[in-house]
Amino acid sequence: MHRVVVLALEGVYPFELSIPVRIFGTAAGQEGEPLYEVITCSLDGSPVTTSADFAITVAHGSDALRTADTLVIPPFTCGPEEPRDWLPDELAGALALLPADARIVSICTASYVLAAAGLLDGRPATTHWNEAGHFQRAFPQVQVDANVLFIDNGQVLTAAGVAAGVDLCLHLVRRDHGSETANRVARLCVVPPWREGGQAQYIARPVPEATAATTSATRSWAQQQLHRPLTLAELAAHAGMSVRTFCRRFVEEVGMPPGQWLAQRRVEHARLLLETTDLPVDQVAAHAGFGTAASLRQHLAHTIGVSPTAYRQAFRVGRRAE
Repeated sequence: MHRVVVLALEGVYPFELSIPVRIFGTAAGQEGEPLYEVITCSLDGSPVTTSADFAITVAHGSDALRTADTLVIPPFTCGPEEPRDWLPDELAGALALLPADARIVSICTASYVLAAAGLLDGRPATTHWNEAGHFQRAFPQVQVDANVLFIDNGQVLTAAGVAAGVDLCLHLVRRDHGSETANRVARLCVVPPWREGGQAQYIARPVPEATAATTSATRSWAQQQLHRPLTLAELAAHAGMSVRTFCRRFVEEVGMPPGQWLAQRRVEHARLLLETTDLPVDQVAAHAGFGTAASLRQHLAHTIGVSPTAYRQAFRVGRRAE
């Protein structure tokens, strides 16, 4: 079974610390069997203070890192400004225990640890938008992108703050076991099942007034209409707004234009159909609203870098159950 080790450092943020066990610990196969084992450790196995007014007790020390298939480092409070202070000798020694093929994931400002260890040199990476400027100055060799939720470099992955950690853990479940499993985890945890890593992590948008019309009902309706073309005029009419007002309100609420959001929903639906049905690719394209197999191939290649056939071979439910 895939083992996820969560490393709790002094001053760890409790919410982010709980994300891996909640997401990976919920993931189960077709027969209800757990797909991951999640354990939490500290550097020496001792209790760890948190950023809140309580401490936590863990059952493992850094030796647990020797058994990690995936290591997740949640953010923690850290005062020093110098890059070398983010990787004290004890932490560097713990990271050296990791198997060579282990995945390493940082959430929020834990990216400083990965950067200080040289794991992000020459790679794109993200961190909390509020720290991105300082992060770039501290680690000029890292290609910092503060405008995304998470970045997947294969073996090394970084997420922006808080909820983006949920997105990245769900992304890994999806990468490991497909959309159906990830969507089931999302439903059980009552979180959005899919937010693209490239979605903007911070958009200054006010909370709508309680009496203001929203696009929520239209979004729900649109997801039931993915099999057919949907125009902006049709979406706006369903919401009872002008096209201009609808587009403005949509971006305020969702953080992206309607067309981009709709394309993401179509890709998500196509992926689910590829995993769970034997429909030919052209029929998957039609059901997902892409019209042609060529259009589906283009969108899937742009989103996840593979063809529909390759995706089906990797994630088809029946194949994984064999």
